[in-house]
Amino acid sequence: MTPPPEAPSLTSMYHEPSPDMGAADDPSTSSGRDGWLPCAVQAHPVPAEAELDHPSLYFNRELSWIDFNWRVLQMAQDERTPLLERVRFLGITAQNLDGFVRKRVGGLKRQAAAGVTTLSPDGRTPEEQLALIHQAIHPMYEALGRTWRCQLQPALAEEVDLHVHDYGDLDVAQRDRMEAYFQKNIFPILTPLAVDPGRPFPFISNMSLSLAVVLRHPESGSRHFARVKIPTSRSRWLPLEAPMHFVPIEQVIEQHVDRLFQGMHLEGAYAFRVTRNADVRRDEEEADDLLKMISERLRERRFAPVVRMEVAAEMPESVRSFLKEKLDIGDEDVYVADGRIDYSDVTKLADLHIPDEHYRKDLRFPSWSPVTPPRLQRNPNDRDPGTLFDVIRKGSVLVHHPYESFETSVQRFIEEAAQDPKVLAIKQTLYRTSEDSPIVDALVHAAEQDKQVAVLVEVKARFDEEKNIAWGRTLENAGVHVAYGLVGLKTHAQAALVVRREEDGLRTYAHISTGNYNTQTARQYTDYGLLTCDRSIGYDLTNLFHYLTGYAPEQHYRRLLVAPQSMRATFVNHIDREIEHAEAGRGGRIVAKMNELADRRIIAKLYEASRAGVDIDLIVRGVCRLRPGVDGVSESIRVVSIVGRFLEHDRVFYFENAGDAHLYIGSADWQRSRLDDRVEAAVPIRDAHHQDRILRSLQAALDDPRTAWDLYPDGRYVQRTPTDDTAIGVQERHIQEARERAGMAPDGSSFRRR
Repeated sequence: MTPPPEAPSLTSMYHEPSPDMGAADDPSTSSGRDGWLPCAVQAHPVPAEAELDHPSLYFNRELSWIDFNWRVLQMAQDERTPLLERVRFLGITAQNLDGFVRKRVGGLKRQAAAGVTTLSPDGRTPEEQLALIHQAIHPMYEALGRTWRCQLQPALAEEVDLHVHDYGDLDVAQRDRMEAYFQKNIFPILTPLAVDPGRPFPFISNMSLSLAVVLRHPESGSRHFARVKIPTSRSRWLPLEAPMHFVPIEQVIEQHVDRLFQGMHLEGAYAFRVTRNADVRRDEEEADDLLKMISERLRERRFAPVVRMEVAAEMPESVRSFLKEKLDIGDEDVYVADGRIDYSDVTKLADLHIPDEHYRKDLRFPSWSPVTPPRLQRNPNDRDPGTLFDVIRKGSVLVHHPYESFETSVQRFIEEAAQDPKVLAIKQTLYRTSEDSPIVDALVHAAEQDKQVAVLVEVKARFDEEKNIAWGRTLENAGVHVAYGLVGLKTHAQAALVVRREEDGLRTYAHISTGNYNTQTARQYTDYGLLTCDRSIGYDLTNLFHYLTGYAPEQHYRRLLVAPQSMRATFVNHIDREIEHAEAGRGGRIVAKMNELADRRIIAKLYEASRAGVDIDLIVRGVCRLRPGVDGVSESIRVVSIVGRFLEHDRVFYFENAGDAHLYIGSADWQRSRLDDRVEAAVPIRDAHHQDRILRSLQAALDDPRTAWDLYPDGRYVQRTPTDDTAIGVQERHIQEARERAGMAPDGSSFRRR
């Protein structure tokens, strides 16, 4: 597998250059696609007879994530992406980077401060990884600004007549308008915080945009510092001439900030933003009250150490040094913005209503409304259309979001259960849900109908802790039995169980999914779900909820794979079986799709399978520690990443088993934390029609000519470029197929071996 010469990535930056590599061969001296992809040195050669746990066989997790974010940024730079969607992808890239710094950089800093010496699978200490991360994300940070300034901002002005002005470019009338706006709407809510012997350096809240103000007393000549927080909660982009001309609020405040300091001379005002560590941990085993512990953790996070400071390019070094000292950060934690600070807010520009005279269909992705799965469609002429439970009794229903509607399948399942007088109990997990959640409303309604309702609300879902605590209180107040997770484990399994009284006794109906019960992300994330009344699955889910809400750790499951009990061992057994088939000449085949592949033991087992001749295709959206295509180790392993209009979120695991295939969908990636430290669930797909449909979807991803990126042995991701301009990616293909499926039967084509 010989990689093409372009587009080196950051994944392999942790490798040392080959000793015999001259300057002319050094990829770090060349530029990647469109000149923006930073270059990485070549991957260090794998030693002869290397053990399968050798560090050279594992990419660094953090750099692999940064590579993923480069692929997201490429969507913002790719002229084939509709313009307003490019703006949205820029905002997503910025949001992703903010979260990465808070969580991953913050976590490594905490480890370094604690003196942790444990090496990562690629053989790096926390300090070494931090150095690599700083080296890697500074170019990405700079690329965000260049992409906006050189590509997107001019394109918006030219193609849409949407202008984001710098204050210095405004004419007199516009400045008068902004002055009046400032005086009426902004001035009253600003709070200047001075720093002097009587007033200590103020607390700077996480992710808040601020002005560092330098003042001089006109008589004494003494210099003073003050901080002014920028209020961006309502709107960052202030309208000039509605609706398409804007100016950033921080520039308006900067131009008028002297009015907050009457009698002082303004020497300068400079924008900055701080990012605080989100990786604040406590020992759950010692917690008497899990909710109280999480609430205290949230308070601690507000005051956690600063791990990044972004500053305006024009900020003098003296001001930067003052802020670094007060915030206790080093030079490596300072990011100089060549342009604006914080591009996450540009997503609001992508959502603007564009006047008819400037709107074109090609400014956004073609509109898509998820279809109702054929078996769930209601005939308006039916006097008695029956219930969703009648449909499920005739056979399990496989749904694929966002191609098929969450509202008319999963949401309907919970809502009908809440209203059905034959339903006695509803049990469900909630990891993340939407703001105005119809799922929560339905559960509340069910409790008010005197049904037994039990919900596991995971209060340790990162960045959603506060919201989930509020949902839990809402459910408790309605009479729902609420459990708040298990000590030492996160509950990430996505499952719902309905118990219904029928003529032949009690029957259980289940939904098991790869995604959250969130109506908003169900339109943006790709996920599979299974609606079934299979008695074995109902039995397993009953036991799983007994485990989650009571004292029943020694549960046994007939069909479900449940982590941390059995999931890892079952996956390893399936890989071992493929090894046996390959060694016996029966062939071996594995196809797995997931968000991240990072578990060292699973990767080593996949290397073992490759050495035995098993054919392996991996569709991994984000982090991938596995190094494919290495001679003698992973020659038969291929890795593909899909980045498109929807976030690839489903997890699918296929083991050919010499023709008697095993296929699972579930909530867990192949990560150590998912397999060992979380409650996860995967369900086998046994219906032949459902299997064929999922396998055709996997094949479409592997064959994608437009949105797929191939991972090469040296760590480079290279995007496929079709020769046919009409070629479409796997997600657009699924949209077409969903339309067809809503009106006609599937074509029944089979999954093709490679």
